[in-house]
Amino acid sequence: MVFMTFMVVARGAELAPLGYVCRRAVSPPVIDGKLDDAAWQAGAWSSDFVDIEGDARPTPPLRTRMKMLWDDTYLYVAGELEEPHVWATLAERDSVIFRDNDFEMFIDPSGTTQPYYEIEINALNTVWDLFLVKPYRAGGPPINGWDIKGLRSAVAVDGTLNDPRDRDRGWSVEMAMPWAALAEAAPGQRRPKSGEYWRINFSRVEWDMETSGGRYVKRTDASGRALPEHNWVWSPQGVIDMHRPERWGMVQFSDAPAGVGEVAFTPPPDEDVRQSLRRVHDAEYAYFQVHHRYAADLGALGLTGTSWSRPAGFLLQASDDRFEARAAGHETGTIWRIREDGRIWMTR
Repeated sequence: MVFMTFMVVARGAELAPLGYVCRRAVSPPVIDGKLDDAAWQAGAWSSDFVDIEGDARPTPPLRTRMKMLWDDTYLYVAGELEEPHVWATLAERDSVIFRDNDFEMFIDPSGTTQPYYEIEINALNTVWDLFLVKPYRAGGPPINGWDIKGLRSAVAVDGTLNDPRDRDRGWSVEMAMPWAALAEAAPGQRRPKSGEYWRINFSRVEWDMETSGGRYVKRTDASGRALPEHNWVWSPQGVIDMHRPERWGMVQFSDAPAGVGEVAFTPPPDEDVRQSLRRVHDAEYAYFQVHHRYAADLGALGLTGTSWSRPAGFLLQASDDRFEARAAGHETGTIWRIREDGRIWMTR
């Protein structure tokens, strides 16, 4: 079993991040967009993508899923997207790719929520890669000029691209991302070791389309504006916002070769403590939007009684424009901290 749902947050919370075991590639996959070589055949599929809001929204009508593998040089990613009408228009690198249907990946190597990476790709194999210092709601600007040096990507279309006269089956994507290019935000500026975790999520943007003049166009409302896009993700966010790294899934790296035996996903140590502190952060964020200051009182944040379980060693300090919450980890001497911009980290 390589994926599972684990509920580690306090009672009353709704987050249920998914976990996936990324195992060693038996051989380097051929990056041609097709997922038929031995490496991918040995890899395990994720669960099917769901709506970004989770169970609050209907199950997506089109299947999307992903696989991951790794070796000493690359992190390999495969995506499979069921699609009866494959289309894409953006051909220039670093275009705003989600204006087309696309496949997206978000990577927070340190698990602190900052910095992190975003990669988007469409059916033309056009890539948009960004480096984000911190999430948008924390004031973080995207660095558009950043590129994943050495990125290899390919797309295969099962059907015909941009031809509404027939019905397609879908498209698939492959990416090989060099660890050297991902090292900047990684702990120790290195690739992960077996048994370590990175926080990762995937998203698919899907627009409602129709045919006009022999080509695909986005459906519009009465005012002529395009209908809102659909956002389907691997691990549900609970809100329509992919830029909340604390809600992404967890990827556990294993040296076990893909396809040989089973490796169970195990939640990372202290994840319950981290999730409890993230509840405090979200409550402080909501409080600030109304009162324009932070609160040092749990009652003012609504975190009392059965709504939230106070972790051991909890301490909250706040001023008008800053706050920090702390709690003890399960290992003696570890302290977890979170602050107003969402960064969460461990000290001893």
